[in-house]
Amino acid sequence: MQYFLYVLFGLLGGLIGGMGMGGGTILIPLLTLFLNIPQLQAQTINLISFIPMAIVSLVIHIKNKLVDFGALLKVLPFALTFSIIGSIFALKINSNILRTIFGVFMLLIGSFFMLKSLKNYFFKYISSHKYTNTLSKIKLLVRLK
Repeated sequence: MQYFLYVLFGLLGGLIGGMGMGGGTILIPLLTLFLNIPQLQAQTINLISFIPMAIVSLVIHIKNKLVDFGALLKVLPFALTFSIIGSIFALKINSNILRTIFGVFMLLIGSFFMLKSLKNYFFKYISSHKYTNTLSKIKLLVRLK
């Protein structure tokens, strides 16, 4: 059963990672919650498994001309520098604190995306109706609550 979970979590992490959303977003919580792997070890597993997944995904994205190399060169030096700082930081703190930080980060990111999606949904809903003035749109939005 445990081997099956490793395979399943690897498939899910690879799928999410291949879409460019960060396989660790799903892999780390799955490893810690269901396989009782300590947070720092789960993050290390994620980092190591990320390398081949990233290479395969990157090749596909480059072939489809989806990589902005200008933006990459602007982000990369800072990402590399702060990944070193983050790794040192992760080694210095307790696994439970690291898990809490990761959980709060995931909640914040999830909340941000949820609110953004709801906002887009409501604006599309309002604009799909034949209301032309702003007051009518506001009344419709209030009525939806």
